[in-house]
Amino acid sequence: MIGVFLDRDGTIGGDGGGVHPLEFTLYENAGKAINLLNVNKFKVFLFTNQSWIGKGKFTEQTFLDGCKKMEKELENDNALLDGIYYCPHKPEDNCKCRKPQTYLLEKAKVDNNLNLYECYIIGDRLSDMISAEGAGAKKILVKTGRGLGALNELSFHNNLKLDYVADDVLTAVEWIVKNVNTEK
Repeated sequence: MIGVFLDRDGTIGGDGGGVHPLEFTLYENAGKAINLLNVNKFKVFLFTNQSWIGKGKFTEQTFLDGCKKMEKELENDNALLDGIYYCPHKPEDNCKCRKPQTYLLEKAKVDNNLNLYECYIIGDRLSDMISAEGAGAKKILVKTGRGLGALNELSFHNNLKLDYVADDVLTAVEWIVKNVNTEK
């Protein structure tokens, strides 16, 4: 089973920065992208840092309520997430679960019997790509959210090679589906 991990803010919706979970809105093609993954039998996971929980801007329950709201919206496109993995800590907490650490990916691997070398990470930040690199997963950077800024930062990370750069999450998913089907 191949898993696809989607960053939240800036990848499937929001503005690339901290958005209150109950105000979070999906990008226009996010549901279509996730549905395309579902139809093609990929496992789909949300993979996100949520430091505002640790900073006291909202509670963990508020974040989970926002996820339920988002999942209801995804149902309009017959799109389903197989899991939600998030870090509630502040950057200065130096926890093991905050991207670019790989703990969340490793946890999903164990929970879902995944081979991370076959999995894809789609995100708009360098931390998403570094996390993918550390776990051995394939790296797709989207230009939405903070993606264009992350592309500029890549010049300082000579060893980090992306598998694909996509205009948005739907383009990224179409590329994955095409490449996996070509490999079969």
